[in-house]
Amino acid sequence: MSGIVYLRAFNGIILREVLRFLQQRERFFSALVRPLVWLLVFAAGFRAILGIAIQPPYQTYITYDVYIIPGLIAMIQLFNGMQSSLSMVYDREMGSMRVLLTTPLPRWFLLVSKLFAGTAVSVIQVYAFLGVSAMFGTVFPAWGYVTVLPVLVLTGLMLGALGMFLSSTIRQLENFAGVMNFVIFPTFFLSSALYPLWRMRESSYLVWQICSANPFTYAVEALRFGLYVKVDPLSLAIVLGALVVFLAGAVWGYNPSRGFTARRGGPSD
Repeated sequence: MSGIVYLRAFNGIILREVLRFLQQRERFFSALVRPLVWLLVFAAGFRAILGIAIQPPYQTYITYDVYIIPGLIAMIQLFNGMQSSLSMVYDREMGSMRVLLTTPLPRWFLLVSKLFAGTAVSVIQVYAFLGVSAMFGTVFPAWGYVTVLPVLVLTGLMLGALGMFLSSTIRQLENFAGVMNFVIFPTFFLSSALYPLWRMRESSYLVWQICSANPFTYAVEALRFGLYVKVDPLSLAIVLGALVVFLAGAVWGYNPSRGFTARRGGPSD
């Protein structure tokens, strides 16, 4: 098949996912409500008592609501990655993904296209959230809204690949819902999304070690630096490495001859 066929398929998968998201208004608003509750209630309550000391990328003391924004952005992408993977579990059995998996297109290409489609949706959600948060007074440097875009794509791909890998191991929707809760909350809370790592270390060395080993922590830090027109090479490298591992696991898991599908006897069981 020619490159034009691949390009059309790639664009079609992304366009379908974005249009489906825009038509599901309740999904759009729920994606905003969750982080806004954290920002307007949780962060506002701690704003006066949890100022953050000067640390990169900040050049001065900041309030807690400013600190928590990158973590909430990563939370949006984490939930979106899990929701996209949840839809894949459904689509794989009776939806469009079941049809796509029977086409001559390579399975890895379909998975990567689906991953980019989910990432595009998460970027829309993030910029909507940043717009609403700016209306409530939490703003960043103007160029930061531009420089954070490539970081959003990278972190969205990594978190989406994590959800895709998990979806490759699960056959039933009700099972995946339980796995989502098991993965999302420890991933979010055991990171630098809510508190700096140095403060974690002061309270518990074990918790600090877990947070330091959590790829989500480095997604949050990469976003934090991106919003201030800066680069954190270590965070970007770890996020990229985690993306490669999760995506390779997802491609292997969806392989009908070697992955988890083969162990269960194929997609038609």
